[in-house]
Amino acid sequence: MLPLRSLTSAALLLLVPSAALSQGDWHGRKYKAPPETSHLEVLVVKDANGKIIENAAVIFHPSKDGLDEGNLEVKSGTDGKAFIDVIPTGSDVAIQVISNGFATYSGTIKLVEASRQVTVRMMRPQQQISTYQDNTGMNSTRKVGVQEPVMHAAPVAPAKPLAATEPVLKLPGLPKNTAAKGDATVPADHNVPLPPQAPPKPPTNSSAPLGTTVDGTAGSSPSHP
Repeated sequence: MLPLRSLTSAALLLLVPSAALSQGDWHGRKYKAPPETSHLEVLVVKDANGKIIENAAVIFHPSKDGLDEGNLEVKSGTDGKAFIDVIPTGSDVAIQVISNGFATYSGTIKLVEASRQVTVRMMRPQQQISTYQDNTGMNSTRKVGVQEPVMHAAPVAPAKPLAATEPVLKLPGLPKNTAAKGDATVPADHNVPLPPQAPPKPPTNSSAPLGTTVDGTAGSSPSHP
């Protein structure tokens, strides 16, 4: 049989948890409801004619109470729309739209409604701001994409016509095709040897040495008066 003191200690241990639960001191994980989100839809069209632009990159960059919520890129569909449903209500949303052949759009809205639709009108690239001339509203003269540098070639002078009084350089002609005898279908043989030429004539002056004639025969020495 247990002593009275042991029974009293066991009773106190059983009563302590029940007293703590009755006072509401339970420290478990509390459930926190997610913030309310809004539906944001962006319609991308051309500024010139209002036609939709497909496959445009729409970048959403929300921030709330000074905290950056990150960013998300969505492509516009065949209807020109890009939408998102996870942005907290009351956020400041920076919207950036990029499409090939158009100037990049950038703007900021305050998303306080449960659903909102924004229309973005894309414009063609404009001329850069210059202090030398007013380029307001002028389209850019530079084509879309990477441009190669234009290499200007040196001007070439036109060919000068040949005057009738200027000398004409005549080139030596090919030997006649004697085997063809006027027939153009017979190929010319340019390896035909040239006709034999006559031997050179001996000199007629009397500059030959003494005792030898011009033809190589022995002769008498000239007589002196």
